[in-house]
Parts: sequence; structure tokens; C-alpha cells
Amino acid sequence: MYHYQHDDEPLYREPKYEEPGQYDHAAGYMSPPTPARRRKIIAVASLTALLIGGVVVDRVAATRAESRTAKAFQEGMGTAEPPSVHVSGFPVLTQLARGSLRHVDITAHDVPARGTSRPLPVTKLTVGLDGLKTSGSADDAHARSVEATAFLSYEDVSDALSLEVSPGDEPGRIDAAVSLPLAGDMTVSAAVSAASGNRIAFTDVRVTRGELIPPAKALLDRALREPVPLQNIPEGLRLRSVTATESGISAHFTGKAVTFRPGATSA
Repeated sequence: MYHYQHDDEPLYREPKYEEPGQYDHAAGYMSPPTPARRRKIIAVASLTALLIGGVVVDRVAATRAESRTAKAFQEGMGTAEPPSVHVSGFPVLTQLARGSLRHVDITAHDVPARGTSRPLPVTKLTVGLDGLKTSGSADDAHARSVEATAFLSYEDVSDALSLEVSPGDEPGRIDAAVSLPLAGDMTVSAAVSAASGNRIAFTDVRVTRGELIPPAKALLDRALREPVPLQNIPEGLRLRSVTATESGISAHFTGKAVTFRPGATSA
């Protein structure tokens, strides 16, 4: 709808008079900073740049330390891929200056087994090291104290024992299935525990399905009678406990004065 001009409305309006100084307050914010304020801004900017630069340099040092530690671990444990390594604490530069890293976390996968008739690789190995010192050689490292967890998948355990191993119905136990031609299938339940020499023992074997005929008994004795050694654990670590989980067997280790170097694995 159109709006028509009424006759009584003026065709010309006087411009609105602005009070003097009305915009003086706003204009004040647009004025350039004073010399003192300018010096303060420059000082803050310089300090910020210095701090950011320090963080970047420290991060570069941490990355180099992580890379050296990963190389030492890979050389010592013979893994196909270098592990992931994280150096804790800030700044790292001061830790390096003291020659000791406060705490380092390492996660490695598929640690191969060596020197055993029943090779049992470690599916996943997580290691926490306190007081890690590195020598001049990148393939040699020492830690004041260590806690580690070796996870063994049931697939790897099955391959090592030549049995089909799965989680048991009771806590702390596993099931092992045997299949023999003409004799059918048989399943036993066994408790898992830590044995001396960094070995995993299978004890209290019970038949839960089928009949324990002589061929099956011989197979089970060969697989379960003697504890299985973990010969791919860093030297100085000792097995403290073993737990059967839904997806595998978890072995907990602790140690003092642990060394990572080529061939330095527990026997």
C-alpha cells in the first residue's frame, strides 16, 4: 500500500541539532595508544612470542627423545614397527639436561617370541618407565623402575599351545578344546597363574565336555603340563600376576634397573 503525504506534514525538516561533544567519548577510543601503553603492548607481545618459541623448542626436544626411545625399544625387542612413545612432564629440556626423563609410556604391538619351542608372542605390550636414562648409543636405554602389562590374545595363545583356547566360564580360568578324528571334541577348563621364570602356568585342569581318552590326554599334557615362558619381555622385569579376560590373558610385570638393548630379553 502506498503512503501519501498529508497536507499538514512539512515537506522539509530541519536537521537535528547535535550537542557539542556528544561523540567526544567514542572518539577517545579511536585515539592512538600512549607511548607507555605502546611499550607495554610490545613487552607483552615479546614475552608471548618467547613463551611460544620455548614451547616449540621443548616439543622438538621431546619428539627427539621419543624417537630415540622408540628406536632403542624396537632394536631391543625386535618389533616389526617402532612403538608409540610419550614423554611426560614439562619442560623436557630440563629433564634432558639432568640426563633422566621423569616418566615415559611405551606401547608396542606384536612383540615376537624367540628361543622357545612354544613361541608365544606378546600381542600388546604397554610399559611405564620412571627415571629413564639414555646412553650415547640410541639402541641402549636404562630405567630406574618399570611397570608393564603384556596382553596375549587367545588367538596367539591357541597357536602357541596347538589348542583352541577361549575364556572360561569362571574368573581366572580358560577353556581349551581338543578335536580328534573319530574321537570327537573334548573341552577342559584350566586356571591360569604366574610361575617362576616369567612363565604362565595352567593348573587345576578339569574336563568339562567329552571324554579324556589317551590321545587327548597326551595332547593336553604336552600343551598344559609345563608353564609357557614369556621370553620376549625386557630383562629385569618379573611376572607378578596373570589374569584371564574376555579377549585374552593379561600378565602384569614390575622391575628395577631395567635395560633395553638388542637381545636383552628375559629367558
